[in-house]
Amino acid sequence: MSDLFSIVLPTFGLIGLGWLAGQLKLLGNRAGDGLSDYVFLLAVPSLIFRTLSEGGTPADNPWGYWIAYFGGVAVVWTAAMLLATRVFGRDRREAAIHGFSAGQSNTVLVGVPLILEVYGDDGAIPLFLLLAIHLPIMMSAAAILIETASADAKGFQIAKKLARTIVTHPIILALVAGLIAQRLGMKPSGAAKSFIDQLAATASPCALVAMGLALKRFGFVSDIRAVAAISALKLVAHPFLVWLLAFHILTVPPVWAGVAVLFAAMPCGINAYLIAARYKVAEPTASAAVAISTAISVLTVSGWLWVIGAV
Repeated sequence: MSDLFSIVLPTFGLIGLGWLAGQLKLLGNRAGDGLSDYVFLLAVPSLIFRTLSEGGTPADNPWGYWIAYFGGVAVVWTAAMLLATRVFGRDRREAAIHGFSAGQSNTVLVGVPLILEVYGDDGAIPLFLLLAIHLPIMMSAAAILIETASADAKGFQIAKKLARTIVTHPIILALVAGLIAQRLGMKPSGAAKSFIDQLAATASPCALVAMGLALKRFGFVSDIRAVAAISALKLVAHPFLVWLLAFHILTVPPVWAGVAVLFAAMPCGINAYLIAARYKVAEPTASAAVAISTAISVLTVSGWLWVIGAV
């Protein structure tokens, strides 16, 4: 429990710093918007490109492992979108943010240190394999859903908008560039590596400070019913589905299965707020979901560690 606190508390520290800066009027709404744009357009694409270009492809693709994790993502994402449209009366753009929030895990700030603490070197390979594709897949899917969710777009217009999104979106461009670099064995080095590393390193802290500014702007308890539903899907339903698939249905090595469950048990990732801020859609819901699910995760993650026999 103390290890989990030591991981979660710095996350709240950065969020709190942003909130305090907004409260003291050191930074305003324009600063928050600009910081979010910077992270979305430059820092996160750099992080995606670095992760993919420096990664490797395993000799045997662990399909059961990936199916277990992303099968859980598909269920909770769909459930959150259905709740958003049919229960909470939101449009499809907002529903995409709800789905993304329920399926996107906080990997860098909470997941990586916690999983390595639990499994050590044995957990590093499955952790990296999932980390390498998690952010690109999730961000690309969310961007495409939001970009094509216009109520009056039909047929050819949707196809045209989708094509424009694919060829111009910074997240998707970073995904494609990273995969090409990985395939060609072109790992950044020297000054180029230093440049990309410095941009990538700013993604998480800048995003958390921006979210703190958003919480000052929108409040901590915005849209409480929707936030409660998203948090329940993220912290309980998602890891349960992955646990069921990885431990009881599919053939997944025990350590890999445990990594998948813990990965799924992480709270809502900061990217949920980041993409909401970029599109100016459901920002109060996304920011509150990240903050509340992170606080509750201190208890729920401890429970999942007991379920998988890691404590």
